[in-house]
Amino acid sequence: MCGALTLAILLADEELALVRNTPLFGGLSDALLSSLLKTVNVHEAAPGEVLFLQGDDVAACFIVIEGWVKLYRLNQYGDEAVVAVFTRGQSFAEAAVFSMESYPVTAETVTTARLIRIPCSILQSSVRENSEFAFAMLASTSRHLQGLVVQIEQLKTNTGAQRVARFLASLCPVEQGSCTIGLPYDTALIAGRLGMKPESLSRAFARLRSVGVRVQQSAAAINSVEQLRDYANEDRSDARMLK
Repeated sequence: MCGALTLAILLADEELALVRNTPLFGGLSDALLSSLLKTVNVHEAAPGEVLFLQGDDVAACFIVIEGWVKLYRLNQYGDEAVVAVFTRGQSFAEAAVFSMESYPVTAETVTTARLIRIPCSILQSSVRENSEFAFAMLASTSRHLQGLVVQIEQLKTNTGAQRVARFLASLCPVEQGSCTIGLPYDTALIAGRLGMKPESLSRAFARLRSVGVRVQQSAAAINSVEQLRDYANEDRSDARMLK
């Protein structure tokens, strides 16, 4: 963990811009944002580093500057149930700071990561003292809730192949045409994130060949981003008929 240096020193200009655009800090005045940034630290994490464990006392929330972080729960058999995966510009655990005494999930880095760690004492005092920040917190937690609702809807209304198609489309750097994308983390985690078994993910990859997707090792070649998105949004029964 870094010492008592401010983020203005620790972060590059583009990283500071990223922080300003997060739901947690977006919309705050420059004066309030500058005041908050003087009180938080930057953490450099190696792959597989546990940021907090399910059941730990809540101590902080985080903003991802670089890398990927997964949140998961362990079931009664010791298996991971992936709740969410976060990357650049996304925050997590802020709701736990106010609503719980302990973290409901475990947070672990998937890759090398760079994160801003915001102590819960700072968040709580900022909310008490400034309504501007309180509304920002509400907006951030609301966005997380909406994301979970969307995930549940997709689990109920989309086929496994459609969920994979939507995931791949979200990684595409272009809106149309062809592209090749690198998978950001291993297929076991992708499967868990999409509510699938690894073998179901393999079948979904095979099914997506019919819409011009070829997955090899850690990369996916996509012939048509438009066709991939159209497939992800098709009626469930129609998508099942596509082989």
